[in-house]
Amino acid sequence: YTAPLEVNGVVYFAVGHSVIHALDARTGRLLWQYDPKVAEQPTAETRLRAGWGIRGTAYRDGKVFTGTRDGRLIAVDARNGKLLWSVDTLDAEPNGYITGPPFVAGDNVVIGFGGSDYDTTRGYVTAYNIKTGKKAWRFFVVPGDPAKGFENKAMEMAAKTWTGEWWKFGGGGAVFQAMSYDAKYDRVYIGTGNGNPWNQKIRSPGGGDNLFLASIVALDAKTGDYIWHYQTNPGDSWDFNDAMDIELTDLMINGEKRPVILH
Repeated sequence: YTAPLEVNGVVYFAVGHSVIHALDARTGRLLWQYDPKVAEQPTAETRLRAGWGIRGTAYRDGKVFTGTRDGRLIAVDARNGKLLWSVDTLDAEPNGYITGPPFVAGDNVVIGFGGSDYDTTRGYVTAYNIKTGKKAWRFFVVPGDPAKGFENKAMEMAAKTWTGEWWKFGGGGAVFQAMSYDAKYDRVYIGTGNGNPWNQKIRSPGGGDNLFLASIVALDAKTGDYIWHYQTNPGDSWDFNDAMDIELTDLMINGEKRPVILH
């Protein structure tokens, strides 16, 4: 299944093995098609276990972006479907897969992945430059092995909410769907997934909130730096995650107009 995207009278969508289609919005006539040959990739056997389609595409500056189920982020020319660039986003999690859409955020396009139900997955999102595909930043959702050091202060803070040897299980937290870009604050809001394994008594036997599982996390769109988080389900053991859609709007609350996230 997928969510179509309409730009200037053309409907774009990716289905099946992440095959991108462009249709004339008025007539339904196929304009072009790009097949990333997902099933032929060396990683296809491990990365195609979740046999769903791609949930959506993104568009910016004449480029159509989509994730492929085997773990690439690709950019194609919106006029003719020619490949412009392709990057492997799962270099740190070889057994993950992508079913969620990419999200344009300023000069970057951001992609997550799935896998927290299947393997020793440590979730993250990665931003790539729209023009070149060069990696701009990466934000991990859960902390890794403390003996190897933490990537940033946010991971150091998050590690205090875990116990035991959680990193041996990956921890989870894959961002397999929900994100949103806030141009007003130049932030990316990500919705994070469940823990791995689900049962907290295994991954974090001493309890704890297990940040940043089951949370909305605000990141600087240019740098990926942590800004704030709101965790809806501390210590989640039930797959009550935050991977559902994130929408932004303004609401009048007690007579004051406030920017809010609907989730």
